[in-house]
Amino acid sequence: MRILLVEDHGIVRSGLREMLSATIGAECSEAADADAALAAIAEKRPDLVLLDLNLPGLGGIALLPQLRAMGLRVLVLTMITDGLYASRALEAGALGYVSKNVSSEELLAAIRAVAAGRRYIEHRLAQDLALHSVGAGGNSPRLTERDMEIMRLLAGGRSLTEIATIFGVAYKTVANTAGQLRTKLGVARTADLIRLAVEMQAERGRE
Repeated sequence: MRILLVEDHGIVRSGLREMLSATIGAECSEAADADAALAAIAEKRPDLVLLDLNLPGLGGIALLPQLRAMGLRVLVLTMITDGLYASRALEAGALGYVSKNVSSEELLAAIRAVAAGRRYIEHRLAQDLALHSVGAGGNSPRLTERDMEIMRLLAGGRSLTEIATIFGVAYKTVANTAGQLRTKLGVARTADLIRLAVEMQAERGRE
């Protein structure tokens, strides 16, 4: 099995490569960001992509639609244990979603399932997803992949100008999306949106 490890931390990639080679004989290639991932896909033609969400530049959520368009099977492996992110990742094209807190045995089970074309969601996250689904008919804001990516980048200290450059779009486009985000999340200023993004990121870090 050919697996592409898309993860910005080299030590994590190294550990995954060793484990997957030893346990299932996987042939692993590596990428530290979205651009490197796309280049590796063209060269290595992996059977499965193991994808972190919190990448430098273009994040995993924003990358997923491109991977889906290529017909790739993707398992998200991330520190983000939030049902909203899991839901958006699955809608964007991931077949599976597990956190980095899972055991090696569960990770291998997830890899085998996704490689076979089956969906796999970490048990605790599946419960969280069910709660999000129940609440979807209420007043919870509906955030798109672009919304989620902007929030992630704002929390990382990126300006709207920098975000526009990362997306390759006009500043006005990102500014308009940020305005829509403020409306969805009930805040008046971009500064309040940044504060909320940082708080959301900090909350996920504590989970």
